Amino acid sequence: MKLRAILISSSAVVLSSCGNLQSMLAPGGPAADNLAHLGWFVFVLFLVIAVIMWGLIAWVSLRRRGSFQHHQPVDAGGGQNWILIGGFAIPFVILAVVFVSGLKGMSVFPLHGHAGTPPDIRVTGHQWWWQIEYVKGPAHERFITASEIHIPVGQPVDIDLTSIDVIHSFFVPRLHGKVDLIPGQMNRIRIQASTAGVYRGQCAEYCGAQHAHMILYVVADPPEAYQRWRTTQMQEAPEPASDQEKRGQALFLERPCATCHTVRGTMAGGRVGPDLTHFGSRLGLASNAYWNNDANLSAWVTHAQALKPDVVMPNITQFRGNELHDIVAYLRQLR
Repeated sequence: MKLRAILISSSAVVLSSCGNLQSMLAPGGPAADNLAHLGWFVFVLFLVIAVIMWGLIAWVSLRRRGSFQHHQPVDAGGGQNWILIGGFAIPFVILAVVFVSGLKGMSVFPLHGHAGTPPDIRVTGHQWWWQIEYVKGPAHERFITASEIHIPVGQPVDIDLTSIDVIHSFFVPRLHGKVDLIPGQMNRIRIQASTAGVYRGQCAEYCGAQHAHMILYVVADPPEAYQRWRTTQMQEAPEPASDQEKRGQALFLERPCATCHTVRGTMAGGRVGPDLTHFGSRLGLASNAYWNNDANLSAWVTHAQALKPDVVMPNITQFRGNELHDIVAYLRQLR
């Protein structure tokens, strides 16, 4: 146990220094912890087997050194016991132990949750972003966001998974294993975070040109903070306060933006792209390929194809000068 703790701590330091920590070997929840136990067990087992095999290879090499007159004829027979023990019995035992350990881990915290109960969240995969629907509770408590899931710390959350176009895969390594999003089929995963923080996820099934930029964040909040966030998300978009924000809202509703995006509380009701009702509170844009700041948003609004080629969103080059500043100000205040 001490060795495992040291290995986990070391891997966490190394990986965190490289950016967002995204490793099953640094678990952040009970399901991932079970997978990490299995992962470390298999890893250490592999090292032991590798050392033994290299030792046997070295022994055979040294034992057979010499002239060919000392070798047995090819038809002398023998060696069957080596084949039965080393080629069948030992691999069978090792694979059986790994298989049973995997089943035990799945039974402690099942991959698919309870299919008979309604989900808390429904995730729909698009090329190349995530639609997040909070579907638990009465209709007035439901809302839609994109590419960022908030969950309360210490509570299991059931998520239904499907796709609108091709096969995607939901994978947040520090919280659980991966489950595919398949068109016309509803799969489920149950995740739980033990500590507050941001857990980075990724589509783990190649789904097209921007597969690598289909990023997902799971934000685990303390229960009180989660309830505050949820209450805000259920509300309509805030009214623009400054003259600049009001001009930006008018531009948003007049130009192509409103035909593709929804902003609750306005006439914008498009369903092609993500819901932008509280876009300003999100960590990233373009499915978290870029941080959500003024510079990236300005570039995304006008030249989306340059930042993320082949996405559905076109370049909107008619936004220039003050108009671009106005619409960015409006989008940033949607919190």
